[in-house]
Amino acid sequence: MSYTEVPGVNVPIRMWTDPATVEGAAMQQLRNITTLPWIKGLAVMPDVHLGKGATVGSVIAMKDAVCPAAVGVDIGCGMSAVKTSLTARDLPDNLSRLRSRIEAAIPVGRGLHRDPVDPARLHGFSATGWTSFWSRFAELAPEVKAKEERAMQQMGTLGSGNHFVEVCVDKSDSVWLMLHSGSRNIGKELAEHHIGVARSLPYNQGLVDRDLAVFIADTPQMAAYRRDLFWAQEYAKYNRAVMMTFFQEAFRKEVRRTKVEFGEVISCHHNYVAEETYEGMDLLVTRKGAIRAGSGDYGIIPGSMGTGSYIVRGLGNADAFNSASHGAGRKMSRSAAKRKYGVRDLEQQTRGVECRKDSGVVDEIPSAYKSIEKVMAQQTDLVEVVAELKQVVCVKG
Repeated sequence: MSYTEVPGVNVPIRMWTDPATVEGAAMQQLRNITTLPWIKGLAVMPDVHLGKGATVGSVIAMKDAVCPAAVGVDIGCGMSAVKTSLTARDLPDNLSRLRSRIEAAIPVGRGLHRDPVDPARLHGFSATGWTSFWSRFAELAPEVKAKEERAMQQMGTLGSGNHFVEVCVDKSDSVWLMLHSGSRNIGKELAEHHIGVARSLPYNQGLVDRDLAVFIADTPQMAAYRRDLFWAQEYAKYNRAVMMTFFQEAFRKEVRRTKVEFGEVISCHHNYVAEETYEGMDLLVTRKGAIRAGSGDYGIIPGSMGTGSYIVRGLGNADAFNSASHGAGRKMSRSAAKRKYGVRDLEQQTRGVECRKDSGVVDEIPSAYKSIEKVMAQQTDLVEVVAELKQVVCVKG
């Protein structure tokens, strides 16, 4: 489908979904975003829903300004996936053992590694830039100075919530490894610090929503945020790369196939800021729950822990600022999902998937999410499907 245009204040809202299906609070969030004087465009993906700071599934293009709360606290959160040389028949009969091995290799929830990761000991991991990356920690906001050891120990860990590690099978029976995580606690600490700074600035006091407080170009506050933002985005990318290395090794050991080969890893952020040019303007594009889908760009759009996911290739639609959805999108809050569903519902909706089936993950039940098939059908002008995946193992924090 093409987009539907809804009137905004300074720019129209381009929506790749039926506006009538979007909850009122989310629509108000979107309208509030269009009041910002620096905004040059707003695109809304089909997985849109109410978010903290800004609407999830929104692509906000601004000139000389960026909103830290719109980026959110999980800076650089995103996906990685890789196709293996194996097919479904090569998987072990006992998938619970495979899940246990993955959980032993990758700390989940609030877990961390006892010792920081040594990239020299990671088979096949490219450590290019690693030392330089960590040396820049001393340049970050002083408020996170005491967090370096924890940040190092959390490198290569999953987290909780909607983060996951999955073994999937595509329509041709090929096995894929896929995971979802971000910048862990250090990203959260940096985000919360800068959100607080932005809210205190005089030029943000008259905004219709204090969550839309921005930093503007050529100010020390903007320079400090950009420094920390791009570092945290790099942390998130490294975090997924380290986890993928652990994942591949755990997978190789459990399937007992020394000849397992892995293709090129696909990796994409979906909570981040990028410097991009549209209609001759250099803009700061914030993707809040959206992936870049420039022409030929590979991306990953997951469903839920009991439904399919998609490997996609971008079509380069400039009307959407070269973007696409980051997933199915929630249709129900976590608290509402817990009130409505129980463990038995979770068991039924994740039948055939080796995963947690307890009260601790009921808020991630598939029914709490929109139909991934419908979401994909609404963005055929944004991406083309390369592979359709279905998980057989899902690790949650």
